[in-house]
Amino acid sequence: MAYPTSGDHLQAPLLSEGIRYGEVIVDIDGDGSERQMVGGGEAAAMTLFQDENPFSFLGASAFSLSPPSPVDPFRNHTPSMSFYGWCKTVVCLLIALARLLLFGLALLIGFLATKLALLGWKDMKSPMPRWRCRIMLVTRISSRIILFSFGYHWINRIGRPASREVAPIVVCNHVSYIEPIFFFYELFPTIVASESHDMLPFVGTIIRAMQVIYVDRFSSSSRKNAVNEIKRKALCNKFPHLLLFPEGTTTNGRFLISFQHGAFIPSLPIQPVVVRYPHIHFDQSWGDISLAKLMFRMFTQFQNFMEVEYLPVIFPSEDETASHLAKRTSYVMGNALNVVQTSHAYGDIMLVKRASELSKDYCSNFLVEMAWVESSFNISTSEALELLDQFCAMNPDQNGRVKSNNFCSAFGLGDNLLFKKIFAYLDVERKGSITFRQFLVGSGNVRKQPLFMRACETAFNTYYCDGESSCLTLEQFRDKLLSLMPITPKESLDRLIQLFDVDADGKIDRDDYMRCLWKNPLLVSISPSLSQTAVLAVHL
Repeated sequence: MAYPTSGDHLQAPLLSEGIRYGEVIVDIDGDGSERQMVGGGEAAAMTLFQDENPFSFLGASAFSLSPPSPVDPFRNHTPSMSFYGWCKTVVCLLIALARLLLFGLALLIGFLATKLALLGWKDMKSPMPRWRCRIMLVTRISSRIILFSFGYHWINRIGRPASREVAPIVVCNHVSYIEPIFFFYELFPTIVASESHDMLPFVGTIIRAMQVIYVDRFSSSSRKNAVNEIKRKALCNKFPHLLLFPEGTTTNGRFLISFQHGAFIPSLPIQPVVVRYPHIHFDQSWGDISLAKLMFRMFTQFQNFMEVEYLPVIFPSEDETASHLAKRTSYVMGNALNVVQTSHAYGDIMLVKRASELSKDYCSNFLVEMAWVESSFNISTSEALELLDQFCAMNPDQNGRVKSNNFCSAFGLGDNLLFKKIFAYLDVERKGSITFRQFLVGSGNVRKQPLFMRACETAFNTYYCDGESSCLTLEQFRDKLLSLMPITPKESLDRLIQLFDVDADGKIDRDDYMRCLWKNPLLVSISPSLSQTAVLAVHL
């Protein structure tokens, strides 16, 4: 795992001399003269522990959090069937069987037509030739039959799609797997999709015919290449419309979540489209419900309803940023749907899935509004998932809260004064327990401090590295930790040492140390060299 260098975070000068092992020596005047502040490692450690804020040396003041959002934009509101639903299912079983056969037949015909259209086509970066597009009409008709098999006998359209020349990019809210099927029939657009979609049987071949732009959302280079492809295809009128779902995942349709900026970076005219699924007994959204269950319930409805509204084209103004254009577009779509936009993102649903995999109750407790977290604290989804694993190892209760003793025990330290102060720093509600959101934001608040990376380097160079060797054995590192926490039983440090030995090679070097603190920023408080050196750097 990569971590930034100290220069990426440094915004204040640091002293060249910090703490020597066993005593606190500080260069106050910056002229090389040293003044002894506190003698003895144990006394230095105890002085440090008396500070109320264990991260004050970094300039990290106590943080506050607004109440978490009470909404869950991914929750399907009819996850189980009522008595009426069961009766309807029994009545519709024969209808469902007929629909399933129709679905399979239409999918097979569409697949065969697509294979024929793609036969011998080598240059798939160029627009699809017209004669191949005519063959794809068979697949498009097949997709409308598939919608019919799902119970969408009639689809209500409001407005008209703008021509490709007027608005090359179309953006739409994403509620179900139904929208891509509808737009395939309606517009036959180029779409942006995850690379994993290419491996889907039958569907992968059909998606390939749409000249899909594949993206790995966790790879910055892949996202950059996708944006370049969006620009290239949007500027060439020989390509069809580009269709993007800026939310990046499906929701329950009752909210809009944060927009990704890929559709807005080219700064081209955009036609927003909103999709609604009017219903009484059956919520058709594909949020936190399995695909098989959703398909079965669609097959066993008398009829499903879908409404598609084409909104007026949005033209970007000169020098308008992608962020502003995205906000303007989301505002228009939110007004049309009469919903609000939240700061949730695809990362939130990944956190919920991970919590579910870890058998945690009430997984919606782990929603943190990842778009806000990422913009405010520069924490990526993959890093949030790692922190979630750490939090779940602390044995949270059914409400998703961790108590002080479980927090300290997760690091193997039990009744440790310093870690109780760290816990108190995170417990902004003063309830004696913390949520994952508090743990995540508290960690991010510490790590985003300008002094964080340089202070970590200073700690290792002045305290853990004695100049003779650039790495320590596990036993040597244990001795260093014991000098900082002298009343801690030696065997209790094993869990902490394992965290620092990132590559599990039996020794701890600078890279191990820096990577550990980047992944576990709360552990930055355990070295006195950090506090005394960095606090002076802030004030000088």
